[in-house]
Amino acid sequence: MEAEIFPQPKFIRSSCPVLLCHGYGAFVNFVKPGLLHEVAMFLRSHGIAAFAPNIVPYATIETRAEAWFKIIPQVLEHTGASQLNIIAHSMAGLDIRYALFAFPELEKSVKSVVTIASPHHGTSLAELAFKAPDFVKENFLKLSDWLGNKWYSDMKSDTSGALKQLTRGYVTGEFESKVGKPIVPFYSVSAACGKGTDNPIPTALRGFNLWIYEKEGINDGFISEESARFGTHLKTIPFSHSEQILIQVSSDMKEKVCDFWLELIASLP
Repeated sequence: MEAEIFPQPKFIRSSCPVLLCHGYGAFVNFVKPGLLHEVAMFLRSHGIAAFAPNIVPYATIETRAEAWFKIIPQVLEHTGASQLNIIAHSMAGLDIRYALFAFPELEKSVKSVVTIASPHHGTSLAELAFKAPDFVKENFLKLSDWLGNKWYSDMKSDTSGALKQLTRGYVTGEFESKVGKPIVPFYSVSAACGKGTDNPIPTALRGFNLWIYEKEGINDGFISEESARFGTHLKTIPFSHSEQILIQVSSDMKEKVCDFWLELIASLP
């Protein structure tokens, strides 16, 4: 058996650092350093200067946007770069849209933004949270706020406020009228699996998948395919919301998800 000449992971050239922005939620922090940590480590193994910082997980768009605003210059200073590309997953897509509106000085630092399964038109799943029995809803909100404040004490958690801002009525109404259209180039990736598709979905997300399908159509278990479209739509991927970021992903599916990330990075300006 002959030895490989280049046994290292394929080197992917990128024009500038990549900031990976995570969405809503933090329960994965019990078992992983962060929602997008594994993706960042995978990209680094291919020569990409990828960063996946953690910010307050259960907070309003305004609070989260401020956190990303503070992080961006830190990444630029650390790398010596003048610009970076942002890949925002889920709620982070809304965070970045708001950050560019609230802090226009960011425009010179952000080369492009790609959102993956972001609720640009809201999600009926957020509305479902408010339909839960009061004792379930109240305990969930208290636990989430407690965890958020424990892990990120410098910024106030607001689980209820965040959920309200993810509803379809809020995003397509107040949010859209406030932020307008961004000047920075925006690209989007949507996802579809489970009901109405030929793509499997993890068992844990089937209930959410069916609920959203009845309200909005095909989805990834959290966000509908239609809601994720914004700016220049790049493609629709067959991975669930968690699989997209290498969480709850089978070994067979993991290779496909990793290939998607490499193709996405290679396509960045």
